[in-house]
Amino acid sequence: MAQTTAGTAAPRIGEVLVTEDRLAERISELGAEISRDYEGRELLLVGILKGAVFFLSDLMRHLDVPCEVDFMAVASYGSSTDSSGVVRILKDLDVPIQGRHVLIVEDIVDSGLTLSYLLRTMRARDPASLDVCALLTKPDRLRSNVAIRYTGFEIPNRFVIGYGLDYGQRYRQLPYVAVLAD
Repeated sequence: MAQTTAGTAAPRIGEVLVTEDRLAERISELGAEISRDYEGRELLLVGILKGAVFFLSDLMRHLDVPCEVDFMAVASYGSSTDSSGVVRILKDLDVPIQGRHVLIVEDIVDSGLTLSYLLRTMRARDPASLDVCALLTKPDRLRSNVAIRYTGFEIPNRFVIGYGLDYGQRYRQLPYVAVLAD
């Protein structure tokens, strides 16, 4: 039987990989860990639009350090379910990051190619520190050696939706992470 949301059948929703409760628990743990690591410092969170909005919002609520937020939007050329790593910045940061402690907040790291590009671009702007927090990673798909300091969940190589992740701009609002059914 198909999962439903708001009373509407959603036949493309497959197996739930991360439940709403498990998301909340792990994000709280990440917030505590980040707060410990950045104690005494101000943090700039850089959310990668659009997928990271839900994660970033919830993560910020669990941080005990002063923080600001900014956003970047990038387009990665490739099929609708596979990234090529050819990246174009659609929306750049509004604030300079030179000398600041920056934490990139990503919804998912798949091949790592887009993240690798973002890290190179941002390192050139001379931040005091630059780290990555990813809600989801797919270790089996990683094609670029990127350091992810904080990881929510490692998942299998399947296309996922929910909690900010979409397929054709649909399914972002799901409160859990599920596989896109065939």
